[in-house]
Formats: sequence, structure tokens, C-alpha cells
Amino acid sequence: METTIKRPVEKPLAFTDRQLPVLNFKHIGSLTDLTGIIQHAVFAMPNRKEGYCIDDNARALLFAVWAGKGSKKQEASDYLSVYLSFIHYMQTDDGYFRNFISYSKATHEERGSEDSYGRTLMALGFMVNECRVPLLTRTAIDIFTKAYPHAEKLVSIRGMANSIIGICQFIKFNYPDDLKRDKVILLSDKMVSMYRATKKEGWNWFEPVLTYDNAILPLALLNAYEVTQQEEYLDIAFEAMAFLESKVFVNGILRPIGNQGWLSIDGGAPAQFDQQGIDAMAMVLYYQQAYRLTREDQYREYMYKSYQWFLGANDLALSLYDPATGGCADGLHSTGINLNQGAESTLAYWISHLVVASTLEE
Repeated sequence: METTIKRPVEKPLAFTDRQLPVLNFKHIGSLTDLTGIIQHAVFAMPNRKEGYCIDDNARALLFAVWAGKGSKKQEASDYLSVYLSFIHYMQTDDGYFRNFISYSKATHEERGSEDSYGRTLMALGFMVNECRVPLLTRTAIDIFTKAYPHAEKLVSIRGMANSIIGICQFIKFNYPDDLKRDKVILLSDKMVSMYRATKKEGWNWFEPVLTYDNAILPLALLNAYEVTQQEEYLDIAFEAMAFLESKVFVNGILRPIGNQGWLSIDGGAPAQFDQQGIDAMAMVLYYQQAYRLTREDQYREYMYKSYQWFLGANDLALSLYDPATGGCADGLHSTGINLNQGAESTLAYWISHLVVASTLEE
């Protein structure tokens, strides 16, 4: 069901800790049961017919790790075990992960996509490095260690990028780790090769098309630079991101590439709609890392601009975040917002919120 509504916002919120929306994890709690987080919603009601996926439970694990550092520590700790348990259940004997199961726990997959594998490795890496619940961290280490050897076989660039970020986080936990550093270099060099093979005048990107979750690619190279100090990774990350910015910021407002049509190297214009929350989240994560590495205020300002997309600094001046439920609309369409508040969009909002809030505290 895809219903739209217009919810006007007078202007984007300014950025002090008192002006951020209050923490409200009610909708995440509604979507979460003892199995995991349900992936879709009918408006604000969990859509059990659509079941669960590891992509969303990996995002939920990342959310719970970061939420556990603040005032919602106990609530987040309860979520941690649910999402980690789901990931553990979905791991196959050979270390890969299945992606989808139904509400009745049925699955017909032998393994999920490379993208879902990479997102799971990324979330596990952050949990290992940043979670302060020892026994759950030990479990995350075991799951990560079993899955990690498959990373070098990845072909999907988003699978590579998310895996790089996860491995870099593990290295920070277990520093130094030369074997994992070598794996980061292997995967990052693959991304660099793809970038150099595709790059041409007026097109500084890793693929011949701009699609979704784009900022995760240069973000991976920023993470790789942090643990390897290879300047090439830093240079390409900044060059690629400058290109992406030229395509997705219009008059100072974020306009993610719409799902109605990608932007091709061959020309044309990207679709303006349907804009998705995961694209804004990836931008927030990129700018957080760029600011951490450089301490240049421009990156923090762009992070705020990207976050404001959720709150009304977008093409329709509509808020996707719903303070009544704590949920987030599933997309920005030409006619308004999608009223369904699924796990992906809601988690994209709250992960972005937590990142911005932590930066404001610095």
C-alpha cells in the first residue's frame, strides 16, 4: 500500500541539542518482536505478511549499538540481543547469511545477496568495536569471524564497501591486525580499480550509473584510509564525493537520486522522486567520518543539511519523520510522502539522528 500525504514544515530545524526531536523509539518497538524487526509497515502498523530481512536487522543492530550509549541505554540493550540473535539464526553453516524469512519463520534461500552480507558485516564490526555488553560482543565476534573469510570473494561494490567499513571497525577493536588490514587493502584496491575504469571527464564515480545508497562507496574508502593511511583512498573518496554532491545538492538542499530512474554516465537527468531515507543516512555517515578525519566544519554543516532532509529540508518542504509515532515515511514522492513507516526508513532516520546528536556533543 502506497499512500501519500502532505505534512508541511515551516522551515528546517536549527541544530542544537535542544532543537533536535526528542528520542522516541516507539515505532521501532512496535516493529520489533522476539524474532527481530519486521521489515515493512502498513502506515504505522507492522506488516507481518512481509516478514523479516537481515538488511533491516543489521541496520537495527547498528541503531541499538549507538542508542545504547545514551539515555535509552537499557531499552537499546534489550533490542541488541533480539537483533543479534536474528543475525545468528540467519547465518548458515558456511558463514554466509540468509536474507529473508517469513513471519512463520519459513525461508527458501540458501544465502542472501552480497549487499546484505556486507551490511551485516558492517553492523557486526561496529558492535564489536563499540558495544559495551561483553557477552553479546563475544557473540558478535564469533559471527563476524565465521562470516569474514568470504569478503574477498565479493563482486558487488556495495557489498565490498559495507564489508570494508565493518572490517575497519573490527581492526580498531583488535588493533593492530595485519591480516584484516590486508583484506581492507584488497577490497579497497578493487574499488579503486572500478573507479579508474569508469572515470572519465565529467564522471568521477565507481560505476557508470548513480543508483542508491551512493555515499556508502566513498565512505568505505575514508574508513580504509583511516586504518591504512594510503592517501589514494582519501583522494578518491573526496573526489568521488564532490561529484556526488554536484548531482544531489540543489540550491543547498539534498535531493537524493530518485528510485524512479537512475543517473547514467551516458547523460540525461536523474529522477527527482522517489527519494529514499537510506540515501540521506549514507550522506550523514559519510560526513561524520569526513569530519572525524579532517575536523573541517564544512563536513559537519553538510551532515546537518543531509539530516534535515528527514525534517523538511527537501524538495517538497515536508517532514518524513513523524513525532507522533517515532517512525519515518518510506519515501518522498512527487505528490507527497509515503505514509507507510517501514523499518528501513525509520532506522535510517534514527541512525542519522544519533550520529548528529553525538556530533553536537563534541
